[in-house]
Amino acid sequence: MEKHKVRVGITHGDINGIGYEVIFKAFAEPGMLDVCTPVIYGSPKAAAYHRKAIDSQVAFTTVASAGDIAEGRLNMVECYPEEVKIDFGQPTPESGRAAFLALERAVEDYKAGLIDAVVTAPINKNSIQNADFHFPGHTEYFEDRVGGGAKALMVLANSQMRVALATTHLPISQVAEAITPELLLEKLRLFHQSLRVDFRISIPRIAVLALNPHAGDGGLLGTEEAEKITPAIRHANNEGIHAFGPYAADGFFGAQMYHHFDGILAMYHDQGLAPFKALSMSDGVNITAGLPLVRTSPDHGTAYDVAGKGTADPNSFRQAIYAAVDIWNARRFDEEAHANPLRRQHNSDRHDDAEPKKRNQEISE
Repeated sequence: MEKHKVRVGITHGDINGIGYEVIFKAFAEPGMLDVCTPVIYGSPKAAAYHRKAIDSQVAFTTVASAGDIAEGRLNMVECYPEEVKIDFGQPTPESGRAAFLALERAVEDYKAGLIDAVVTAPINKNSIQNADFHFPGHTEYFEDRVGGGAKALMVLANSQMRVALATTHLPISQVAEAITPELLLEKLRLFHQSLRVDFRISIPRIAVLALNPHAGDGGLLGTEEAEKITPAIRHANNEGIHAFGPYAADGFFGAQMYHHFDGILAMYHDQGLAPFKALSMSDGVNITAGLPLVRTSPDHGTAYDVAGKGTADPNSFRQAIYAAVDIWNARRFDEEAHANPLRRQHNSDRHDDAEPKKRNQEISE
């Protein structure tokens, strides 16, 4: 298998947010160019404007295509050649279109084998909507573009925990109906596989959160735990997936039970992400598991309130780059480990092998 420094495509996100600021700040650390070969998908004009606004000295090199990227420098592929107006802190149709074009070019280059992984800067989910982007977020977009029928799983990871979501960008009024035993079993399978391969945990332990307060309180506060969640956990256990629960979410996080598990499956977005971000906002990473593409992002949004001020924290974005590289290498390791398995020896094989020995013995007698 060919060995090379991981080529990480970085989409610039919403150009009126903090995307360029966290990109430049992350690569202000010289050692980052030893971690990967980066290529930004964006606008040289927008990048130059941001760099001046935050007084950054980080240089980038514009290349015609990802096929021309070079190690040891911050490369950029131009995806938005028009003149661009930067309006810090404001979502605009122009900023949405620029974000969309960067995503499309990155996907195109990934499919062509020119990059290995994608790290996305934050987008505005409303301004990016158009005839070709009708998704509630990055996760669903990548599932459509590169999934090939595979299902995506949103996983948030930091130094303390890994949280996966059974439902993602869904109105709370639709969550209970969307949760089914089949959906939960699918998510548990995806999570188990990601923990085993992407995070190299040989026998992962997964905690499953309840949907209702007090885990339904024996049916008094809801029946989803008994009718949907517990059957899914039981079925997962029968498949060899070590899933436990359901646990009432408030007590689970309040008692710091997350320290005893390798992963947590939350039922809906804020159930998992509110405590996740409260406990560790600066180093969280959003990971799209389940797809052939390795895609990560910081766990924050466009941060319009601080855009252009030079005060954005780049640590989450830096951790997203580290995670993309680590996961890509983990998947290569897993592929190599299972590339040439030994042929299984069946009883019939052993019997056939034994027959000549038996006949030889009879002849010698």
